Amino acid sequence: MARRVVITGLGVVTTLGTEIPEFWDNVCAGKSGIGPVRRFDCSQWKVNFGGEITTFNAVEHLKHMEKELKRMDRFVQFAVVAAEKAIRHSGFDFSKGDPYRHGVLVGSGIGGLNEIETQHQTLYEKGPARVSPFMIPKLLVNAGSGNISVMWGLRGPNSAVCTACASATNAIGDAFKLIQGDMADIMVTGGSEAALTPMGLSGFSRMQALSTRSDNCQTASRPFDRERDGFVMAEGAGIIVIEEYEHAKARGANILAEILGYGMSADGTHMTAPCADGSGARYAMQQALRDAKIDRSAIDYVNAHGTSTPLGDKAETLAIKAVFGEHAKTLAISSAKSQLGHLLGASGGVEVALCVQSLLHQVATPTSNLENPDPDCDLDYVPNQARDMKINRILKNSFGFGGHNACLVLGSV
Repeated sequence: MARRVVITGLGVVTTLGTEIPEFWDNVCAGKSGIGPVRRFDCSQWKVNFGGEITTFNAVEHLKHMEKELKRMDRFVQFAVVAAEKAIRHSGFDFSKGDPYRHGVLVGSGIGGLNEIETQHQTLYEKGPARVSPFMIPKLLVNAGSGNISVMWGLRGPNSAVCTACASATNAIGDAFKLIQGDMADIMVTGGSEAALTPMGLSGFSRMQALSTRSDNCQTASRPFDRERDGFVMAEGAGIIVIEEYEHAKARGANILAEILGYGMSADGTHMTAPCADGSGARYAMQQALRDAKIDRSAIDYVNAHGTSTPLGDKAETLAIKAVFGEHAKTLAISSAKSQLGHLLGASGGVEVALCVQSLLHQVATPTSNLENPDPDCDLDYVPNQARDMKINRILKNSFGFGGHNACLVLGSV
């Protein structure tokens, strides 16, 4: 029998808060974390807004690590701060027990893009001798996992996932399977991203993937709305602590939720566009339900990928209908990207933290800015206001460029 895996700690770094109570309250209140980008001058750009964290200072969170933090890219700083919060929330002392049973698996879709841009400029302005010796370890996608491992002495499974916007959900699912398979007892897992840089913003803009609603950026992300025109880039991290149920129970941990199932698939059709019929997403959802060994009717709420792209939201709606049949009409479905923007490889980690809060508080978070429902997106997306409701089982969707699909089933314990 597979070992049970539970969630015991949550940590986030987002535009709507870096402490779980504040973050949860702001999302439920429908607040927006979107605004003009301030870290660099893009005021004249076609897209000049996003979910930028303007008050973050890693040293304020980890004062004893000032020297080490200066050697980390922004996305790694987000990761280690969110990890510290999740570990503290879990109440587990990693100095105790067998370190080879303690692991880390953190995803990122892009990694240290800020460091790449900074050192590229240094190279061409000052020459190769002035390029930072810390450049490579700062920009690596696995730098989040590596630094968390070093900081807390985690010597068990240590890996990283890079599956674009599915990265964090894949990371959590893979960590879940490592514990199920008895390769670890406790894992620090999730995702981090800091690609809101000149190159990142201009690159996604040139793809025509982003909303261009600069005149009213707080309403730019509008999943499932008829007038949606692309996603809004954001940054941050979502890290959770997961552990084997008996391990958590033995130490008297506050068990928050349980991971019941994990599914993944590939669209296999296009590098950026989803399968128009949602078939790739459908298969991942079905795999997650099968892995959880529950009937589709047991799901109460779907935390959608819901990026606010014309193709993506329609394909996800079709996939949900294909998986759930008539039950799709009774499901509550919502996307927090309407408030947070799209954190790319970190989105799944932040949204899993929201799912846990939904289970604890029995509240479905809203899909903000849903003012003109799309006839092709005709399900219940919890428009504009949080909803009190009975929630025992949640399906969490994440889909990424490259056709990566990852889904989790979460439940109350």
